[in-house]
Amino acid sequence: MPERKSEARSSQAPKLQIVSGTIAERLYDLSSGMPQQKYSTARVAFDRAELNLLFNLYGKKVTAGEWRDYALDFMPCKAIFSVFRRSSEVPLYRVEKIPELARRLGVYAVLNAGEQILRRGHQLDRVLRVFETKFKVINGE
Repeated sequence: MPERKSEARSSQAPKLQIVSGTIAERLYDLSSGMPQQKYSTARVAFDRAELNLLFNLYGKKVTAGEWRDYALDFMPCKAIFSVFRRSSEVPLYRVEKIPELARRLGVYAVLNAGEQILRRGHQLDRVLRVFETKFKVINGE
């Protein structure tokens, strides 16, 4: 009687990679048909120098009593640094980093609570100048 070769080779079954959107990658094992989820970590984030600028500004505003809380959000298309007067409110300001706008409008933008763009640009330190306090001369007669 001739030897039979086993047709079920589950350990050597080819794997098919299906990419759904830009957020998740899923690997399917053809032998079992069960997905093995492997999520990619491709997200936009602030680097160390950008975080230093943001936290230095935040520290100055906290000592002045203007800001009390912050939040960091990292999404696939943008990174957001939000500033709050109280943690239960909507953010007073948002600093957004959107790399897709690098060539056109600038990577960084500062928005207020009403979603109005206060300043936009290519360099974060210049964009954050919108928060500098402007002194007024008071005539003390």
